[in-house]
Amino acid sequence: MLSILLIVPMLGALVVACWPSQTRSIASTIALATIGWTIWLLIQFDLSNPGMQFVENVNWIDALGLSYRLGIDGLSLPLVALNSLLTWVAIYSSNEEIERPRLYYTLILILNAAVSGVFLAQDLLLFFIAYELELIPLYLLIAIWGGQKRAYAATKFLIYTALSGALILAAFLGLAWFGGSNSFSYNPALANALPVSQQLLLLGALLLGFGIKMPLFPFHTWLPDAHVEASTPISVLLAGVLLKLATYGILRFCVGLFPDAWQIAAPWLSIWAIVSVLYGALMAIAQTDMKKMVAYSSVSHMGYILLAAAANTPLSFSAAMIQMVSHGLISATLFLLVGVVYQKTKTRDINILEGLLNPERGMPVIGSLMIVGVMASAGIPGMVGFVAEFLIFRSSFPVFPIQTLLCMLGTGLTAVYYLLLINKAFFGRLSAPVQNLEAVTWRERYPAMILTVAIVLFGFQPGWITRWSEPTIAATLHQPPAIAVSVTK
Repeated sequence: MLSILLIVPMLGALVVACWPSQTRSIASTIALATIGWTIWLLIQFDLSNPGMQFVENVNWIDALGLSYRLGIDGLSLPLVALNSLLTWVAIYSSNEEIERPRLYYTLILILNAAVSGVFLAQDLLLFFIAYELELIPLYLLIAIWGGQKRAYAATKFLIYTALSGALILAAFLGLAWFGGSNSFSYNPALANALPVSQQLLLLGALLLGFGIKMPLFPFHTWLPDAHVEASTPISVLLAGVLLKLATYGILRFCVGLFPDAWQIAAPWLSIWAIVSVLYGALMAIAQTDMKKMVAYSSVSHMGYILLAAAANTPLSFSAAMIQMVSHGLISATLFLLVGVVYQKTKTRDINILEGLLNPERGMPVIGSLMIVGVMASAGIPGMVGFVAEFLIFRSSFPVFPIQTLLCMLGTGLTAVYYLLLINKAFFGRLSAPVQNLEAVTWRERYPAMILTVAIVLFGFQPGWITRWSEPTIAATLHQPPAIAVSVTK
C-alpha cells in the first residue's frame, strides 16, 4: 500500500512527460490522487500501534545488503501528509503559461515520490537513495525556472546537498562496518551494541549531514540563495517539505540509533540551536528582500527543532513534530504571498513597497493573509506556531534552562523583522512605484487561504498532529506519552 505513494507520482511523471497537452491538469489530478491515498492511510492507521505499519519488505540487491523495505509510523505519517498537500499547492500555484511544462511538472512529481521515499524507507541505503534522488529534480527546477542567478544558486544547492548525502552515507556504511552487519536494515540494537566512541563518530557524521540540509549555522548559506532564485512553487516545496528531510533524519536516525551518544552531545547541540536561532533572526532583520527575510526565518525556526531534539523528552519530541508541520504550513503560506506581491509589483524590496493593504488600489486580501502568516510565525496564540514554540520552550526549559531562555529571544526577534516587513510594505499610503496594480484573482488567493485555515485549525486543535506521533515517540524514548497522559488525567 505504501508503494502507491511512490508508484503513482512516478507513473504520473511518465504520463506527463509523454502527454502533449493538459500537463498541468494531469499533474494536479495525480497530486490530488496522492492526497486521497494519504487520507486513506490516515484513516486506516492504528493509533494504538507505536511500531511500523503497512510494512513492505522485498530483497532487492543481496550483494549490497539492500532491501526494498517500507514502513510508516507516527514520525513519518504527518510529514507524508504534508508532502502530499504542498505538492498539490505547488502545482496549483504554478504559472499556467510556464515554459517547458512537461519537464516542469514531471520533475515536481518525481520530487514528490523521492520525498515520500525518504519518509517511508526502513532500509538505510534505500533512505540514502531517496535522499539523493530528490536532489536531481530540485536542482533542475531551480536551474531552469529560477531567477537571474539561478545557475549559481542551483550549483551551490547541489554542492551542499551532495556533501550532506556523502556524510550520511559514510555514517551508514560505518554503522554496518563497525557492527559487522551485511544488512542495512534500520536496527537500533546494532547501533546500541557499539562502543560510545564509535557511536559519537557516526553521530557526528549524521549531524553534519543533516545540519547542512536543515540548514543550521554555518552551513545555511545555500538556502537564502536557493529561495531567492527559485520560483514561488519551488520555494514552497523547499521550505515546506525539503528541510523536513533533515529534521526527520535527526529524530529517526541520530536519536533513534544512537541514544547514548545523543545524551552526551545534547548540551552542545542546544548551544548550536541557540546560534542558529539568533543568527537567523538577526540576519532576517537586516534584509530588505521579503523572500530572503522569510528564508532566514527558516534558518532561525529550524534551530527550535534542534533544541527540542536535544531535550530528548516525549513532550519535546511531540513539540518538534508540531514545529515541523507548523513551519511547513507557515513558510509555504508566506512564500506564496510574497510570490503574489512580486508578480503584481515586480519587486520584493520593502523599501520600495508601501501601502499594499490599501482596500481600493492595493492587495487587501493578500495583506490580511500576510498579517495572519507573520503572526503565526511570531508565535501569536491561536495559531499553530504558538503551540509549537510554547511546547518546545516548555519541554526544553527543565533540561536546558539557559539555552531555552536564549532561544526564546528568537521569538521576539521574529516579531521585530516581520513587523518591519508589514509596517513598511503593507501600511501607509500606496507608494508611487507600485500604483495601478493588476487585480489579484481568487485563484491566486486560494492556496494561501487553504494553508491559513490549516494554520488556525491546528492552532486550536494541535492534537490532530500529536495523536499520530505520540505512541511512536513514547516507544522510541521508552517513556509514556506526555500530552496524552496529561489530557487523560
